[in-house]
Amino acid sequence: MQLTEEILEKGFVDIPLETNLDLVAEINILKKQKNAVILGHYYITGDLQDISDITGDSLALAQAAERTKADIIVFLGVHFMAETAKILNPDKKVLIPDLKAGCSLAESAPADKFADFLSLHPGYKVISYINCTAEIKAMSDVICTSSNAKAIVNSFPENEKLIFAPDKNLGNYINSVTGRNMVLYDGACMVHEKYSLEKIIELKNQYPDAEFIAHPECEPPLLIVADFVGSTTALLKYISHSMSRRFIVATESGILHQMTKNQPDKIFIPAPSIDATCGCNDCAFMKLNTMEKLYNTLKYEQPELLMSPELIEKAKQPILKMLEISKSLSL
Repeated sequence: MQLTEEILEKGFVDIPLETNLDLVAEINILKKQKNAVILGHYYITGDLQDISDITGDSLALAQAAERTKADIIVFLGVHFMAETAKILNPDKKVLIPDLKAGCSLAESAPADKFADFLSLHPGYKVISYINCTAEIKAMSDVICTSSNAKAIVNSFPENEKLIFAPDKNLGNYINSVTGRNMVLYDGACMVHEKYSLEKIIELKNQYPDAEFIAHPECEPPLLIVADFVGSTTALLKYISHSMSRRFIVATESGILHQMTKNQPDKIFIPAPSIDATCGCNDCAFMKLNTMEKLYNTLKYEQPELLMSPELIEKAKQPILKMLEISKSLSL
């Protein structure tokens, strides 16, 4: 069945499913038949996290993609994540349920604009957050994630001139904890910029026993008042070890599913956004992944993420450097 034109237009396989279809059972059958692995990010919905073979943050999923023996990788996340899996597995088929599952942070750094930015800073090494396109990765010296950003930055000599891109908030946070003065590209994640400090403080007053924990993609004022700042994996570890029973969580709401699974006796409150009606702490791109799309993706093996060999080769080197540094530090 030729679905390419339809997919290019809609971004996903739009074929109605049979009524009363047991999607979980059927997906597991297809996965076994096709020797496929499902990688799911913490920001997708709970049902998709539960059916994933591996759930994790960007670092864990990149590591999983590097070592998988599967013939097909289905990435439940956003486009740049599937790109990373393809870069690390150029000979494998990489599928993503919706090609239009982009990323506001990645889109804040178009390749031409980023090249112009780099031209203003000759002689600088470039550290790019994994939340960027393959074209940006290809212009970088090393990639990082929020889990390993501090270690990656500290792997460079103290006097090294560094650019950090594309997330200015994460870069500013890493500058503050490392004492560096990296030049920051002016990019940001739409989800993490929409939190209301005023409403968070009101919540803290309402629940004085609650700890406020935040992802470093949040804006600096939030990080200053946070009780703990860390990547999604670090946040999960923190709530497991903390003696507190209640937490206000400033990152994409999908992580609350894992938190509740890991600590069912604790209470997790999503940090409020500036506009209470907009659902701003949900990533609309992540939520384009659905069980129905996952089933059709596995059944028809589309949409397939395709990249040129030249781009794969250029983007691969900085990712491998990140994985090498992370492995040496057991991250």
